Amino acid sequence: MEVFYYMVFGGLGLIVAALELSKNNKDRVTTSQAFTSFKNNYLLVYSLMMAGDWLQGPYVYYLYTTYGYGKGDIGQLFIAGFGSSMLFGTIVGSLADKQGRKRACVTYCITYILSCMTKHSPHYKVLLLGRILGGVATSLLFSAFESWLVAEHNKRGFEQQWLSLTFSKAIFLGNGLVAIISGLFGNFLVDAVSLGPVAPFDAAACILAIGMAIILSSWGENYGDPSENKDLLSQFKGAAVAIASDEKIALLGAIQSLFEGSMYTFVFLWTPALSPNDEEIPHGFIFATFMLASMLGSSFASRLMARSSPRVESYMQIVFLVSAASLLLPIVTNFFIAPPEVKSGGISLGGCVQLLGFCTFEACVGIFWPSIMKMRSQYIPEEARSTIMNFFRIPLNIFVCVVLYNVNAFPITIMFGMCSIFLFVASVLQRRLLVITDKPKSENWTSLKERDVETEPLNDA
Repeated sequence: MEVFYYMVFGGLGLIVAALELSKNNKDRVTTSQAFTSFKNNYLLVYSLMMAGDWLQGPYVYYLYTTYGYGKGDIGQLFIAGFGSSMLFGTIVGSLADKQGRKRACVTYCITYILSCMTKHSPHYKVLLLGRILGGVATSLLFSAFESWLVAEHNKRGFEQQWLSLTFSKAIFLGNGLVAIISGLFGNFLVDAVSLGPVAPFDAAACILAIGMAIILSSWGENYGDPSENKDLLSQFKGAAVAIASDEKIALLGAIQSLFEGSMYTFVFLWTPALSPNDEEIPHGFIFATFMLASMLGSSFASRLMARSSPRVESYMQIVFLVSAASLLLPIVTNFFIAPPEVKSGGISLGGCVQLLGFCTFEACVGIFWPSIMKMRSQYIPEEARSTIMNFFRIPLNIFVCVVLYNVNAFPITIMFGMCSIFLFVASVLQRRLLVITDKPKSENWTSLKERDVETEPLNDA
């Protein structure tokens, strides 16, 4: 493997270490032994669940190419996954509340293990089924576990402020350290041990099985609040009213959809961008490098959010502009650096520049996640949080499906250009959010809900 990869990884690692070691610990919170045990149990399970997901990420596209499928066919498979997530994402929160969050978490493990098993078949229909199962699992991963944690935390009587400790640790471990280890382990299985591109999926299935065993043996069941246990149509209606009545919520949903849509499209595009002539690249090691860059971004974001200035709404404008510029690099390198016409053994000069740009984009992703969570906590009403967040995923998945459906009709540079435009639009919308952020809401969620209840008898009359 080329020295350049090690230099980028090592440089990012040193910066992350310097940022983390230079932080002070004056904000330490004292907790109980019971909470520590509960938190560690959840972090262990969550880390295993995320490892099962991260192990697969770098090798999905590569595995499909080894089975002989082209960019168009692979795009269709990706569309099936995002379409499945869109379909189930809008209802999975309600189903988990009614059928049990622990049961939904176990269902995630089973569904994702089955999805991993389908990767052994080169048949298109089997792989399509695997993508559909993977889409269902993704919806459960980003709803059921958080729902179980919040309900169980409150049921055990722990202090509310302690919940943020669990969330912050889960993000650091699950979206940072575990992702890096998973990328390196996947690279070891495929390249060092030469077990083939399906090996990371088998490892993921084993890890998910271990996590499922811990859930079954140590987790209790919990359900949604019976007072909020209404039909899906009523939940969707209430969420739509909240979004339509508050511009802040609508802007936040649009910003989230534009950024995450570009991010998921990038996941599909980075492999062909770095290997335009099917060069041999270390997928797992590059993925680990991206995750290290994301950790750098999240570490930087924690410093920004600890200060009163600049505000999240202010600095996120710059983050979106930087991310837009970083995804323009494939277009710039295409104009100024001639791509190699034949397959070479190593990464090209254009590939080196693009890799640095992609690491910059991943650093922006690392800043985005904790920052968008903070803005969601400020602007989305707690009474409708889950349903509104599921609403946000509908345009996100539609956006990704449309892009991937047309992926064969446009050169890869055009696709990156579209993502860059969407990120620029996100920056403009973020500017609008900053402008109106100090304006009072026209109506709060409680008054809207009361008004909706009062009008129901009139509608039934």
